[in-house]
Amino acid sequence: MAQRHLDPTAGPVPADALAGYLRGRATEFLRALRLHRETGAGAAEDSVEAARALRRASRRISASLHTFQPVLDPDWSEAMRPELAWVSGTLALEHAYGARLERLLLALHRLSGAATAFPPAQEEGGAVTVPGATDRVTRTAGGPAGRPPGATDGTPDAESTARRLAPDAATARPGGSGRATATVPATGTGRLPGTPLPTGRTTVTGTAGVTRAAPATGTTVDRGHLTVGAAKAGALLDRQLTLARTRAHSTALQALRSSRFHAIADKVAVLASEVPLSPAASAADLVPLAAAARERLVDAVAALPLLTAGSPYNAEALIHGLSPDPAPHPQDAPWHQVRLLLRLHRYAREVLHAGAGADPAAERLRAAGEALDRHRDASEAAAAAAQAARTPRIAPATAYALGVLHADQRHEVEAARYAFQRAWQKDVVGTS
Repeated sequence: MAQRHLDPTAGPVPADALAGYLRGRATEFLRALRLHRETGAGAAEDSVEAARALRRASRRISASLHTFQPVLDPDWSEAMRPELAWVSGTLALEHAYGARLERLLLALHRLSGAATAFPPAQEEGGAVTVPGATDRVTRTAGGPAGRPPGATDGTPDAESTARRLAPDAATARPGGSGRATATVPATGTGRLPGTPLPTGRTTVTGTAGVTRAAPATGTTVDRGHLTVGAAKAGALLDRQLTLARTRAHSTALQALRSSRFHAIADKVAVLASEVPLSPAASAADLVPLAAAARERLVDAVAALPLLTAGSPYNAEALIHGLSPDPAPHPQDAPWHQVRLLLRLHRYAREVLHAGAGADPAAERLRAAGEALDRHRDASEAAAAAAQAARTPRIAPATAYALGVLHADQRHEVEAARYAFQRAWQKDVVGTS
């Protein structure tokens, strides 16, 4: 029954189908490599697209060598598969860091109560304002705005980066004596219970010119305290992840110029014209090998707590989120493994259906794969927030914002697990 659903003709699939598939992916690899060399550093979009195509072709060739290894030359496939995995992983790092930074900054902006992405700052007389804001907050404190005396964010340019990322954060006047003027959106209605105002005198002036005095401590604010912390947390994450992305970019460029990569490209060029099959490939059937890949996936999914993932946000799975252990979240590893096995299963079906029309299960498998991709992204983003919170001497508001961000991303992890559970049930029903 499983073989019938893997093969739309319900018959055997010869090794020639694998050979044709590998030749096609090798041609895509070489085409992407030529595009990358032609664009160079001059056209960023074309270079990014070429790198994405290189990663896509490398993943599919490597996965096919793993799933259908019995019909391939064993020495060649064992030597080729880890090299292609190295290419794909090295080229993916830069994109991963950039996407992680964008994800975290958008989450910080959403959690701080703003309605749109970080707008560009407009400086008027030394004060940073946000277009369309109606209320202005003027805070007088003993030190720089929004920062307790002696607290830092790890590097001396935290305030300038915070002004660039979040213009609604409290920003000191140049040449002033600790006075800070910031514009706060009047549309924020959320309230964080128990959030104290920073020590000092605070006045709020509305559009009609009426001044309302606010107590210095012991009261709650809408989202002002979180907004200041979110700006500084965004500055800290921007510095850390931008540095990591720059290093990943340099590593990718060095890898593409290395003799190791040139040797891989030469082997892929040979693969585009000749696929090294084993002597037994002439009588081999690819359907049982693809069915074995699905069975490994089914067994791995059966070990997941899908009943726990049956609710979109379950607190039970967040218990380990408060652990001080810097190691990866203990519950994430099995889900990451399922993601890899699902990818192997999808690519195996691509081989079987390469010459037999569209795969009826492609959409269901793609939805499940996208859910696991979101799971991985949210998990790694939560780990990045936790890592940033361990930075020495950060301000309390920054640590608070990073803690809220970590919890938010862990909830996104649970939402992705719930989405996968629903997509997987559809796939099981569709292939039963």
